Amino acid sequence: MIIAVDGPAASGKGTLARKLAQYLGLAYLDTGAIYRTIALTVIEANGDPHDERTSLEAAKAYHRQKYPDHALRTEKVSKASSIVAAHPKVRAEVIGIQRKVAMTPPGAVLDGRDIGTVVCPEADMKFFVTASPEERARRRFKELKARGEFADHASILREIVLRDERDRTRPVAPLRPAADAYLLDTTSLDIEATFQAARRLVDGHLPGAASHKGGP
Repeated sequence: MIIAVDGPAASGKGTLARKLAQYLGLAYLDTGAIYRTIALTVIEANGDPHDERTSLEAAKAYHRQKYPDHALRTEKVSKASSIVAAHPKVRAEVIGIQRKVAMTPPGAVLDGRDIGTVVCPEADMKFFVTASPEERARRRFKELKARGEFADHASILREIVLRDERDRTRPVAPLRPAADAYLLDTTSLDIEATFQAARRLVDGHLPGAASHKGGP
């Protein structure tokens, strides 16, 4: 069983994907963390994320790199990850990693920006999670403040809008919902309400979902 959860930054797709994976007893893959790891590898080597060859070398070394989650969640790494993710050769390398996880029984829930359209177009079920830029900026601001990091709401909103534009207009695997994806707007929904909405869709859409449940 493969479930794709796509959407822009801070839309809530990662939290939803983790909860669905627990509910169904499947593996969970945060595909954005792969690109963040690549970006941080480039940054720590004093490389340029805009350089495709440097980014590709970091992608090939992905399995040898381990960073704490908080190091991957900074605004600097977030911005760089969007840049390295636009390189066609980097995406080709990462797709292989993602598909290997997806095809390992009993399956997986993957969150990203092109899972339902490029990585796993054959996914059993697809979600596209979104929220207004203002709400996503508010969530990111709150997250950074909770970690004790400097946060400027206006700058965060501006970067979210710019990243959305980069993701939507990149020539390879642009951010867009799959034609058969369920759209979930989480602007006015909390985590539990979003999960319950998705759970009902999963239970109604997948005949074998009940037999895969691994959580409450």
